[in-house]
Amino acid sequence: MNAPHRRLEERLVVATHNPGKLAEMRQLLAPFGVEAVSAGELGLPEPEETATSFAGNARIKAEAAAQASGLPAFADDSGLALDALGGAPGIHTARWAGPDKDFDAAMAKVDAALTAAHATTPEQRRAHFISALCVAWPDGHVEAFEGIVDGTFVWPPRGARGFGYDPIFQPDGHARTFAEMTADEKHALPPLGLGLSHRARAFLKLSQALLQR
Repeated sequence: MNAPHRRLEERLVVATHNPGKLAEMRQLLAPFGVEAVSAGELGLPEPEETATSFAGNARIKAEAAAQASGLPAFADDSGLALDALGGAPGIHTARWAGPDKDFDAAMAKVDAALTAAHATTPEQRRAHFISALCVAWPDGHVEAFEGIVDGTFVWPPRGARGFGYDPIFQPDGHARTFAEMTADEKHALPPLGLGLSHRARAFLKLSQALLQR
């Protein structure tokens, strides 16, 4: 990471075409007075994610959006990692949902893979959500942050809130899945919420470095 940290100003591009992820990012950025416009809204192309890590893919997306828009760009690459599956689906988390983004099928696929690996108890179904955040400026300056939340893969899915794999992830210390929690509980930083999610934890680090005045 480059030093010293560079402050983010009033407007940036969120390098995503995912409405759920954009909504989370706007919620996190709003208290700091930062306007977020998405790569999808600007019609920017999605770069090929060729890195072998969350951090690498976040950087690819942030740098591509910064160069295409001429604005600072913020990208997240995140996913679900299961101990019993050797860290899978990992960086391929979204791909498990297929071209139609069918996360019901993706969650069933993970459950089937765990069953095939004889991982049937909660202790054997340890899961981790990982988020790598990257901010890139058009002049090449880049900063990166990571957040992790540990929990358990539960089956069947529970809850109708959130998106993606939220219905099968129960964070440690809680009796509800992410999809059973309100957006504030999951994403909002204290005192508004619990700041539980991997993205909120990574964003807290980012805000302390780039947004605190």
